[in-house]
Amino acid sequence: MGSVKIAITLDQETLIRVDGLVSKSIFPNRSRAIQAAVSEKLARMERGRLASECAKLDPKFEKALAEEGLGQELESWPEY
Repeated sequence: MGSVKIAITLDQETLIRVDGLVSKSIFPNRSRAIQAAVSEKLARMERGRLASECAKLDPKFEKALAEEGLGQELESWPEY
């Protein structure tokens, strides 16, 4: 996927921190530093959403569902 140029506004302290990462050669430029930060934040939010959805599950029900019919299936498996 191609890149798209956008304009953003940052407070002075955040820009100083970004420039510090660039000056230490952690990132080649401001754009890459901000790109990495946005990508990481989106990934964290997605993991957080998955965790919150998983927290809604009933562990006892999920275990029973996973084990449902398991005894019958094991008997029909071929021996190795």
